[in-house]
Amino acid sequence: MALITCKDAAYAYEGHTAVSGLNFTVHGGDYLCIVGENGSGKSTLIKGLLRLKTPSAGTVELGDGLRANEIGYLPQQTAVQKDFPASVYEVVLSGRLARRGLRPFYGKGDRLAVDENMERLGIQALRRRCYRELSGGQQQRVLLARALCATRRLLLLDEPVAGLDPLATQEFYRIVAEINGTLDLTVIMVSHDVASAVQYAGYILHLQSEQVFFGTAADYRLTEAGSTFLGGARP
Repeated sequence: MALITCKDAAYAYEGHTAVSGLNFTVHGGDYLCIVGENGSGKSTLIKGLLRLKTPSAGTVELGDGLRANEIGYLPQQTAVQKDFPASVYEVVLSGRLARRGLRPFYGKGDRLAVDENMERLGIQALRRRCYRELSGGQQQRVLLARALCATRRLLLLDEPVAGLDPLATQEFYRIVAEINGTLDLTVIMVSHDVASAVQYAGYILHLQSEQVFFGTAADYRLTEAGSTFLGGARP
């Protein structure tokens, strides 16, 4: 059963359509990259998947028992967020808030999840460091660990490599691909880096205020849109 099914879906702001013609499915264990130019509707779709926006047309359904509060989300970072004055441990632990439910305090399971995901991301040595003192690459690892604490099923990543240097960018893609493969965790990532998207993701969704392409990364390479975004060189 699909985790997400979009049928003829569209999203609008104040009566103006931001993205339309959405027809795709995401299954457990998939790795989907959403690509397209600025203003093409990528972040709008992410808000829709998080149930922060309602479709203006069509349907977007969560299946296989998936609930919106079980989705791990790594949003685009703002300058204020980058300067957040909390410890790395506190930031990662906050990812357990939605799973805590009515319990007034974090429990043993929450702390174990934090330790497990900090170890997985290689940031245990940073646990007492102040988040705002870290490099951009380190901050994104912390936020990824936080998102992992919120879910065992689906990660939504909105431009997670924006502002990172090339080395940190490739390392982040490698880590996400490893998480997708070893944990069988479904990943949906918005990215401007089409070359890396095609290299690491299994599926591509290309938006241009409407759906231009949805299918495998291998098939995307063969399309006119894929060729254009990859520099005009088809394999």
